[in-house]
Amino acid sequence: MSHKPYWQGVFPAITTQFKKDQSIDLDATARHADALIASGVTGLIFLGSLGENQALGGDEKRALIAAMISAVNHRVPVLSGVAESSTAEACRYVRDLEKAGADGFMLMPAMLYKGDPRETLTHFRATGRATALPIILYNNPLSYANDLTPAMFAELADVPNFVALKESSGDVRRITDLHNTVGDRYALFTGVDNLVLESAILGIDGWVAGSGIAFPAENQYFWELTRRGEWDKAREIYRWFKPLLDLDVSTKFVQYIKLAVQECGLGSETVRAPRLPLIGAERKRVLEIIHAGIASRPKLPRRK
Repeated sequence: MSHKPYWQGVFPAITTQFKKDQSIDLDATARHADALIASGVTGLIFLGSLGENQALGGDEKRALIAAMISAVNHRVPVLSGVAESSTAEACRYVRDLEKAGADGFMLMPAMLYKGDPRETLTHFRATGRATALPIILYNNPLSYANDLTPAMFAELADVPNFVALKESSGDVRRITDLHNTVGDRYALFTGVDNLVLESAILGIDGWVAGSGIAFPAENQYFWELTRRGEWDKAREIYRWFKPLLDLDVSTKFVQYIKLAVQECGLGSETVRAPRLPLIGAERKRVLEIIHAGIASRPKLPRRK
């Protein structure tokens, strides 16, 4: 069974906006969601890694998703990242959000624990059974030390609500390996911004965009070029975009992307501790990249 007709396009991972006192700014988060929806995205993923999931308490996460369900108002699907540290908490979380009206989830391995394949698969299966909503499975071994291989995804193919894969191993060869191993069982998303063109050429259905949330119109235009196979135009945009997309692949990607969001007038750079705002030479370097991108941003054709 193919889920591609339903799970495709740009599903950006949106930041959680904070006030200066580090409390959640629901209004600012909703305004950014509005800008992304206006650009033509297919869905929104709140509380992923970029949404600082692990820095929020359980009650805060539930309140944030409830508020975003209301603000988005069925214009696009609202998904939440699931990054709980225990299987029981992950199951409780998806059950609660299903009742609240969420449209689906992006499921990460249990945080803080490097499980072996049997443990990781068991965690995923248990969480999948706890909800009837569709789930994107997230593989990011560079950040979370749990590698979900194509063979493991094949083992999970019998779970009906596992509809898509977000592949973020950083090895673009995995795209072809997944096609060869699981066929079209899952919709296939990339989650590595500076491999999106290469991944698109190899065949993906969607993109969990990061840096592009600061440049939503350009991000969407680039994606649409890849869908139409207009590779010369896509390469031209990609060469402009690449230094900005590189901001997504750093241990401080949250600070970098939030700073870009701020400089583009779409939100604030404020992060929640233990993350701290950028300072000194690092901040200057990142600002130079962002400002160069803003100054040279391509002129886009008018949307029909």
